[in-house]
Amino acid sequence: MSEYIPDSWRKAVAKRASYRCEYCRRPEADSFIKFHIDHIISLKHGGATVLDNLAFSCSICNGNKGSDVGTVLQNEEVFVRFFHPRKHNWFEHFEVLEGVIYPKSEIAEATIKVLELNHLNRILERLDLIAAGLFP
Repeated sequence: MSEYIPDSWRKAVAKRASYRCEYCRRPEADSFIKFHIDHIISLKHGGATVLDNLAFSCSICNGNKGSDVGTVLQNEEVFVRFFHPRKHNWFEHFEVLEGVIYPKSEIAEATIKVLELNHLNRILERLDLIAAGLFP
């Protein structure tokens, strides 16, 4: 359960993100569902409700991420953190080719895996956004 986030903070987080999901880059204007304010480091992991720990997130990314902060990849002994919108530049970690988001780093690989950024339906939506000039 999240702490209350004031409307002024919601607006500031959305504006800072240019009204795009900070994980998959989907524009909120293309969604029928209002985007969420995500705790980048979840409350249960010690994250605080402060602007620097809040991200603008579509419902799919937010639901897939949940309270997770990372995952393990092929080597089950190494934990890899997710992309952190306040600390990382999206374009340094990801690239998009023909609607598919490819990782440039292990951080991106972990984020793509858990947030299911390349689920077929998400790729098809992304292709439509690209064709309309709305992505990335």
